Amino acid sequence: MTAHPQLLFVHGIGGLRDPEAERRQWLAALATGVRAAGQPELVSALTQGWLADVRFADYSDLFTARGAQGGVAEAELDPLEEQIVAGLLEAMVDELAEQFPPDTGTPDARLIEQARHHLDGLSSGSQGPGAFGRRLVWATTTLVQLPGLRQSGQWANGQAFALHLSQVARYLNRRGDKAALGAAVRSRVVEGLDPARPLVLVSHSLGTVVAYEALHEYEGPVALWVTLGSPLALGGVVLQRLVPRPPSCPEGVGAWLNFWDRNDIVVGRPRLADWIAPSSTGVEAQTAPVKSAGLWTHTATKYLEHADVSRPIVEALVP
Repeated sequence: MTAHPQLLFVHGIGGLRDPEAERRQWLAALATGVRAAGQPELVSALTQGWLADVRFADYSDLFTARGAQGGVAEAELDPLEEQIVAGLLEAMVDELAEQFPPDTGTPDARLIEQARHHLDGLSSGSQGPGAFGRRLVWATTTLVQLPGLRQSGQWANGQAFALHLSQVARYLNRRGDKAALGAAVRSRVVEGLDPARPLVLVSHSLGTVVAYEALHEYEGPVALWVTLGSPLALGGVVLQRLVPRPPSCPEGVGAWLNFWDRNDIVVGRPRLADWIAPSSTGVEAQTAPVKSAGLWTHTATKYLEHADVSRPIVEALVP
């Protein structure tokens, strides 16, 4: 690369972010992976900004009001958004049930079946004011009792988990003025980027959905796009709602690497190339598994600490 490249991090669901603190955390995790890959000489160049201009794209305030307790704000969901949230939770519970089958009778298996019972009530038709929200929080409150979610510390309670999951639904809602939120999120991702310079983009979770759509609108070259813990291929929940359709690799992407952890319950269908067509130049998602320690693996930093994840990222930045 002749021009100084750009490295962009795109986050997923969650509360309000401190973009500079998170930029440092993602960079530190990436540096850990670079060391594990046997390239310690590149760590300083990476963390000091000599290899690339590094930015953390923060759109968290578009979902969450500043000053809200715990960084969480209530958001009223319309029927379409309720459908998306319910589908996302059902996919997560299905994945958990594969790891902890009901017939084992373990405490985790019983918790998962309890969560499924609450989810069944979401579509039972027994609705009244606030009924969906109450059942949703019952389900997520049950799930956060699982050791992996509880120990992750990412969600203080089921309400926070439910509200953060609802961000996926709110982003994917294209109806009427609701589409303005998605447009604003994508604007945050691309603002400040220089289309004349090469870009390496690392996206996580909901951020992979945002990046997919933003890159279809972006006019500059993307040397490498890395997706971590991506729900892009979750059937009717995400895949069928992507824009543009039918789903295909964005044209400006030179290489697409997708990483998933078997214990990451958000991923669903991991092999994106089975569901998302290649670009006109034949670029498609190349998927590889990684294995993280612990039960809750759906964090960007856990992925970035893997040598197999960090190595291609830093190599794409080296002149």
